[in-house]
Amino acid sequence: MALVVVPGLDALRQHLGTEVAVSDWLEVSQERIDRFAEITEDRQWIHTDAERARRESPYRTTIAHGFLTLSFLSRFLTSAVEVEGTRLLVSCGLTSVRFLQPVPAGARIRARVRLRECTEETGFVQATWRLTIECEGQRLAACIADWVVRYHS
Repeated sequence: MALVVVPGLDALRQHLGTEVAVSDWLEVSQERIDRFAEITEDRQWIHTDAERARRESPYRTTIAHGFLTLSFLSRFLTSAVEVEGTRLLVSCGLTSVRFLQPVPAGARIRARVRLRECTEETGFVQATWRLTIECEGQRLAACIADWVVRYHS
C-alpha cells in the first residue's frame, strides 16, 4: 500500500472517523516469534515448540504472542500515515486492546488505520488511532487496538 501523507496537523482533523490508510503486509515468521520469546522471557510452548503445538494446540501450529502482534502498531502506523510538519510523535498509551484471533507462525498481518479522535492542545495535537490488525486469509481481525498519539509541531 502507498504511504498516506497528511499535509499538516490541521488537515489531520479532516480524516476524523475515516479509514486513513492500510499498511503493507508483514510476515510473522517463527524466527520473529522465537526472538520475541527470548527478549521477553515468555517461552511458552504454544509460541516456541512447533512439534508440541502440532500435537497439543487447538491451532495445530505455533502462534505469535499477543504482545508481539501489538508491538507492530508503531511500524504499521508510521509506515502507513505520515503527518507533515510534525517534529515528534509521542505514544501516550492504549485505551483499548482486544486479541480476537491467534496469528499463526508464518502468517502475514497488516493494519487498517482509522482516526477515532483528534484534539488540539497547547503545543501538540492528540490523535486516537484505531488499528485493526488483519491476518491474511482470516475473516476476523487478530487484534483491535486504540492508540493515543501526540504529534508535536
